[in-house]
Amino acid sequence: MEFTEKEQAILRIVQKNLPDTLTPYADIAAATGCTEDEVLALLQRLKDCGAIRRFGASIKHQRAGWAHNAMVAWVITEEQADEVGPAAAQHSRISHCYFRPSKYPAWRYTFYTMIHGKSEQDCLDVVEELRRTTSLDEYAILESVKELKKTSMTYFPDPSN
Repeated sequence: MEFTEKEQAILRIVQKNLPDTLTPYADIAAATGCTEDEVLALLQRLKDCGAIRRFGASIKHQRAGWAHNAMVAWVITEEQADEVGPAAAQHSRISHCYFRPSKYPAWRYTFYTMIHGKSEQDCLDVVEELRRTTSLDEYAILESVKELKKTSMTYFPDPSN
């Protein structure tokens, strides 16, 4: 895929952190000499062609006061994923969830939820709530031991560096 200089300038910004303002796309447009509609059209085009799957905010949960997190792996069927996926995705303490069939017979877990809380008990409370309100039952909690990387890929380096 070929990009104009203006599009590359837009992508240099969006591959990092979006401006922390009420009008991030207008701010990107002003910084790159284009219109807000051009910024949004480029991002939509990339999403439509599959170059990007999603475009959203990434919250630094520790800075927001959520000191504990846990990836919870659940045993479910693909059919159950259609039921429990939307319920889990709507939970305020779950930042993301996804269904991923396992390629390994010994690992039966196929549904993953990333739960955030102020304490370990907060996360356990969410697990129990999901067990009570959905068909989710069997699970394993995968605790974070160390955060190794939390940066995005850089596809368009800043030419001034």
